[in-house]
Amino acid sequence: MLKEKINALLKPEEGNSKKKIENLVFLLIILIITILAINYIWSDKDKSKKVAVTNDKQINQNINNIENFNDEDLETKLENILSKINGVGKANVMITYSESTQVIPIYNKKEKTSNTDESDSGGGKRKVEEIDSSEEVVYTDSTGKGEIATQKTVSPKIEGAIVICEGANDSNVKTSIIQAVEAATGLPTHKIQVFKKQN
Repeated sequence: MLKEKINALLKPEEGNSKKKIENLVFLLIILIITILAINYIWSDKDKSKKVAVTNDKQINQNINNIENFNDEDLETKLENILSKINGVGKANVMITYSESTQVIPIYNKKEKTSNTDESDSGGGKRKVEEIDSSEEVVYTDSTGKGEIATQKTVSPKIEGAIVICEGANDSNVKTSIIQAVEAATGLPTHKIQVFKKQN
């Protein structure tokens, strides 16, 4: 129908100006509807991209907070335990990692499949299958702003430890520190360094 209207508009007809005006109005209406539809579709895609980017930033920030807490927590625990060993005194601990903690959140997966059978004017047929899938991070509360529900947390591999304490000059104290750090981290002794704290 649209093709016929365009052809009728382009072919000059003799003495039928009213029909030409109707065809022009019809073509103008179709053009306006098409422009509005395209504009609506693009604006929806932009909005969904902005929401997705905002959600990704919030998820990454929450995951980074969890990672930083876990890494610093081990150092603090070691400092507290080492300072209670006889002769160690006040201790500072630094642990190095080969990578950071990985927090794997729980995702709510949605998948929608639609099948369409299409036929053309030449008798050809084809089947079109569209799969639309999306993933959303699950939160512990219903607002979507609280804690991320985590599937598991993969701890990073510890590469080495440095301990600075007041009693590091005593070889027995130094041995006790190395054994304690080895037991807590699983590091071999050559990757644990103990130094005397500056007065």
